[in-house]
Amino acid sequence: MTRVLLVGSEEVELRAELFSRETARDALGTYQLREPYRNCLELETISVGSATSLLNDLNWYLVRFVDEALVLDPSVSDEEWLSRKLAARVRDREVEPAETDPLLKVYGVVEDEFGAELVEPMYVARTVDGVPEYDLRDVDDTVVVRVTEEEFRS
Repeated sequence: MTRVLLVGSEEVELRAELFSRETARDALGTYQLREPYRNCLELETISVGSATSLLNDLNWYLVRFVDEALVLDPSVSDEEWLSRKLAARVRDREVEPAETDPLLKVYGVVEDEFGAELVEPMYVARTVDGVPEYDLRDVDDTVVVRVTEEEFRS
């Protein structure tokens, strides 16, 4: 199964904003939603194509309420997410899955009594030793996102 993770903007309550709007509520209503991190929603689809189609359907809401839309597809990686743009390029066969891994955005994950939260991302290039260590602050874990060259430079 392909997973989608919506990372909400700081100034909004993502679930409340999406479900207060009929079109978004209808689009998400058939999925079982989880909240693995504060102000994030995760769901499963059947493929990278269905994941990117859902994100396209939700685009109006994503622009307003979401900082990141990520896709985790087992045909690419079991552990590393793809940015929405990179997932669309994989779906459209503009880039091969094996060619998606050199440029990364690594989020720190901190946990407290209220749950886990994604914290400031760090842009890194994969080295021969793998993913460089997250060093912006002490974290409990990391979330690795493969990004396009354009996203890496922005």
